[in-house]
Amino acid sequence: MAVRHRLIARPPAAVWDVLGDASRYADWVVGTRASEPAEGTWPEVGSALSYTVRLAGRDLHGRTWVRRCEPPRALELEADSGPLGTARIALDIRPWGAETLVIMDEHPLRGLGGRLHNAVLDAAQQLRHRGMLKRLARLVEEREPAATSGPVPHAPRARP
Repeated sequence: MAVRHRLIARPPAAVWDVLGDASRYADWVVGTRASEPAEGTWPEVGSALSYTVRLAGRDLHGRTWVRRCEPPRALELEADSGPLGTARIALDIRPWGAETLVIMDEHPLRGLGGRLHNAVLDAAQQLRHRGMLKRLARLVEEREPAATSGPVPHAPRARP
């Protein structure tokens, strides 16, 4: 299972604005060349995007469905990459002072990805997730100006 996190210097609502924008999906999902709405209204549960990825010189087409949506705290997706199988991608969006901690958890569900799942593939997923979270942070931070107040200071500890 590949789990990765990143602190984004904006509030959860700003992160959700990007995750909830179907037109930005290919901008932050590493490997995705293009995406477009396919079913329903993104990111409502049951809605889907179709996407294209380039792998070994070939275009592969897939679909990603929303399985859980709790704005602005959680988004769970199921990506179906055809012959590569399906995967669950969960994004946990937590307030962290004036910032947001995003935790991404992905693991295969069915198909070739599930049968071949191993530590080497998890390591490759870690690299991909690092790139995805970096792209997501950049999009969020470009979309919304930084707050002028800075990070929330830590409360002083009471002395015994």
